[in-house]
Amino acid sequence: MILAGDIGGTKTVVGLFEKTVEGLCHLREATFASKNYQSLEEILAEFLADESALELKAACFGVAGPVIDGRSKTTNLPWELDEKTLSKASGAPRFKLLNDLEAAAYGMLYLKADEFCVLNRGAEPHRHGNIAVIAAGTGLGEALLIWDGADHHPVASEGGHSDFAPRDEREIGLFNYLRDKHDSHVSYERVLSGPGIHNIYNYLRQSTGTPEPQWLQEKLRIGDPSAVISECGLADSDAICVQTLKLFASIYGAEAGNLALKCLAAGGVLVGGGIAPKLLPALEKGDFMKGFTAKGRYAGLMASMPVRVALNPRAPIIGAAHYALQL
Repeated sequence: MILAGDIGGTKTVVGLFEKTVEGLCHLREATFASKNYQSLEEILAEFLADESALELKAACFGVAGPVIDGRSKTTNLPWELDEKTLSKASGAPRFKLLNDLEAAAYGMLYLKADEFCVLNRGAEPHRHGNIAVIAAGTGLGEALLIWDGADHHPVASEGGHSDFAPRDEREIGLFNYLRDKHDSHVSYERVLSGPGIHNIYNYLRQSTGTPEPQWLQEKLRIGDPSAVISECGLADSDAICVQTLKLFASIYGAEAGNLALKCLAAGGVLVGGGIAPKLLPALEKGDFMKGFTAKGRYAGLMASMPVRVALNPRAPIIGAAHYALQL
């Protein structure tokens, strides 16, 4: 029996799996609003309350934040996680914490072909090599799948917190706007995330001087701003919302390309997270790939790399479950 989970700033998903001759069998799963709990131990106690006879082989959880020496202080939650403490709390003799994108990257290796959407249709298919993984959601996650000649091995990073590099005058304006707002340091996560969509929108609304329609003001007041902006941008019902999604897609592609260059992602790029599947029409219009391939002398190399969006949101927990089998 395997316990696996995906810990995010918004929600935490916990699942129970059983190893069978056919592979991992998914038994049950539950989703918890992360901010409603003081700790992961509290969630585990609730999830395992009716499993008194359960004998766990191992447990593995992806967590949104760096994991060092078996410990993690979550980036968007006031939780402190420790593998030894969690092993006792869960009853699993072996408990492993992974960075959430490390788990997601591993899980994407087990997804089926129809669980991806291809963005770069001119790429060279079925090429072995390193794979870059990038995922915008509540924050921005980045990870690598390093190819050793036979298998891929997930490697965590906190590249989403690296410095945002503007490419033209409009993006320089966005950088200056965010620098004033966030005490000088502007990371890619300030742009490529749910809150980042709202940041881009506010900058464009301010810099263009375009008045905000009354109907949109009301929607933004009562709903999640990033979701409202995305909805209106996809529906082409407000010009600034449309521009927001275009700029978001372009910068998303540019940073995906940066990550691909840093690991020489001959095996391609996988785009995960909760935002990409929802904004797929905007990503497919071309701004993402233009940003991705605009790398000067390496434009040809970038154009040859496969780029796919993972459509299955369960990739992190799938990856954590398969990783637990190795413990």
